Amino acid sequence: MTVVPVTLAGGAAEVHYAVTGSGPGLLLLHGTAASHEQWAPVVELARESFTVVAPDFSGSGGTVDHGGPVSIADLAAEALAAADDAGLATFHVAGHSLGAVVAAHLAGTHPARVRSAVLHAAWPKTDTRQDAECRHWLELLDHGAEVFARMLPLMAFGPGYWATTTPDANDELVAQLVIQPGTARQIEADRGVDLRPVLGSITAPTLVLSSAYDRLIEAAQQQELLAAIPHANHLELPAGHGAPGELPGEFAKVLLDFVRQAEEVQAEAGRAGT
Repeated sequence: MTVVPVTLAGGAAEVHYAVTGSGPGLLLLHGTAASHEQWAPVVELARESFTVVAPDFSGSGGTVDHGGPVSIADLAAEALAAADDAGLATFHVAGHSLGAVVAAHLAGTHPARVRSAVLHAAWPKTDTRQDAECRHWLELLDHGAEVFARMLPLMAFGPGYWATTTPDANDELVAQLVIQPGTARQIEADRGVDLRPVLGSITAPTLVLSSAYDRLIEAAQQQELLAAIPHANHLELPAGHGAPGELPGEFAKVLLDFVRQAEEVQAEAGRAGT
């Protein structure tokens, strides 16, 4: 892991990030309660073609900070600091859930830096229903990480998972989940999401990647996101909110197919302009 200092609204932070591979930059941003390790299947496939940078947000992994509230802008600053420290002048960015919200914020506030964006399970603004869900998560956390972990497959996985697992296998999965220590702080960041002021400024090719059985992000929210981003594309996976864990191979392929296509188009445009 590599460490880069960054100044947030609430104070200083030391952001830990993993970097591997060579080639065009690919910035991977994890979801709530996770860490950069969420991206292992994607990194395995991407590192031969891309310089892959995957930071831990405040509250996750090795990243340390002031310990107070963090905003989407703070997390975007952490991601950008990791990209800068890794020498990425421009980069493709992909995120899941909270990470997808941060990716969209980056694409809208630093459009010249972002070559393409893949946004899985992002949403434009936290509504009353989502806020109630987040508050429920916080209540579960008050009863312990184990209680919160038991909720995650129920929230995250679609019918394909439940049709093929068993009670014992699900218990084993729950026991293996690592709930990051700053999860509550990330949930509070989820509660404050409002991307509407920046979505129209996204210029990069963008894939709004949704999941057919996502019970956290409703289809109407995905359509609102799609309509707000100029020239965005849409693709739906047969999974729940936690598609990166439920269908890791298919998720990685879809993500990298889009990024590679965007890179080829831009490389060809660059060759034509010389």
